[in-house]
Amino acid sequence: MTLRRLVRPALAALLLVTQPLPAQVPHAPSLAAVVDQVNQRVVKLYGSGGFRGLASYGSGILVSPEGHILTAASHLLDTQDLRVHLYDGRRLHAKVLVVEPALDAALCKIEKVEDLPYFDVARAAQVPPAKVGDGVLAFSNLYQIATRDEPVSVQRGVIASYSKLQGRLGVFESAYTGDVYFLDALTGNPGAAGGALTNRRGDLIGLVGKELRNSLSDTWVNYAVPIQLLADFVDKAKRGEYKVIVRDQPLAGQGGYHGIVLVPDVVERTPPFVEEVKLGSPAAKAGLRPDDLIVYVDGERVISIKALRQILDRARPGTAFRLEVRRGDRLATVELKLDAPPAPAKP
Repeated sequence: MTLRRLVRPALAALLLVTQPLPAQVPHAPSLAAVVDQVNQRVVKLYGSGGFRGLASYGSGILVSPEGHILTAASHLLDTQDLRVHLYDGRRLHAKVLVVEPALDAALCKIEKVEDLPYFDVARAAQVPPAKVGDGVLAFSNLYQIATRDEPVSVQRGVIASYSKLQGRLGVFESAYTGDVYFLDALTGNPGAAGGALTNRRGDLIGLVGKELRNSLSDTWVNYAVPIQLLADFVDKAKRGEYKVIVRDQPLAGQGGYHGIVLVPDVVERTPPFVEEVKLGSPAAKAGLRPDDLIVYVDGERVISIKALRQILDRARPGTAFRLEVRRGDRLATVELKLDAPPAPAKP
């Protein structure tokens, strides 16, 4: 080996040693204190669900010291046994006060509690809305990650955009079409809906939304409803003065015809049992039978006659549905395509 070959590695090593060390990059301040503070104001909800991907757990935000809970409007609340797990491990029952799909929100109330840590929604709504690029934290019980006194999940991200929500669940358009914060954090997971979106100081800025696809791009969206849009709802619902928004219904004769006659709707949540199938109707062609219980429509569970009618009555002629019905002790799948309403019989 020549002298030149020996000297070159030695010089290279010397240069590496004598180069000044790069300046230390300061670490971002810990968010542990903020996370602990917010976690005390977020609850874990347990209610209806457990069927084919419908989670029986969710998230909520304490918005009063008396136990009022702001959460997302979802199937989870369709129960007489809504349970709440607090940050300190207490398990309590709650009742649903108001559900408002048009705002993607609901208000519940825990019984016989006081002096709970909470977010003051009225005060939070007075703060200017967050801006695109602002750092945010999303708190929720996604994937049932927490029970009793376990802390909920926290995700860190930024607000990617602020725009109208154009979303759908299955084939159905989202009931909420207002302004939302679109997030770069993956908040649209089972159980996350109803969680808290805060800034990095822990101030409440939004309500984490549900699992939805963008109706334009057919991609999943992660969003939160700004708290400014929910303040009036929370205030009036707590005082028992809120009136649910009633949207315009389709004009008579514009809906599709199916030929299904359901059993009388006599209780609050009468199951959608088929009582009769009209001869020659789309339901008859699809193979529906009396005593069938319609359980799913395009993969989404329906639990009452009212819920089924809301789906079918707004559909136009030509709309196709995939129904799953319980027939005896098994599930059967039928394809239903709506026709134009039959002409009225001549006198």
